[in-house]
Amino acid sequence: MSAKTTVSSAVLAGAVAGLLASIAHAAPLTADEANAAIAAHKEKCYGVALKGQNDCAAGPGTTCQGTSTMDFQGNSWKFVRGGTCTSIVVPGGGHGSLTAMKS
Repeated sequence: MSAKTTVSSAVLAGAVAGLLASIAHAAPLTADEANAAIAAHKEKCYGVALKGQNDCAAGPGTTCQGTSTMDFQGNSWKFVRGGTCTSIVVPGGGHGSLTAMKS
């Protein structure tokens, strides 16, 4: 096997692994995952997730976890430590919210 073929195979394997990881990450939270977060005293906080790092509810045209299309998207949420959501300050001076906001 030539060095070129070996490198191409490695690149292809890496690309496939990355794709599979992205697909797995974009899956909706399971009921068990959501229940575990709530049991750990976490709360849903809207408007604080970075692009693609939301836990769910990313608005129309998205499927759920990992599908927010911009940083601090108001209709996507992330689990945060209970009681801290509204004290989280985001760029522009806004705060996290316990309810969905307009983006």
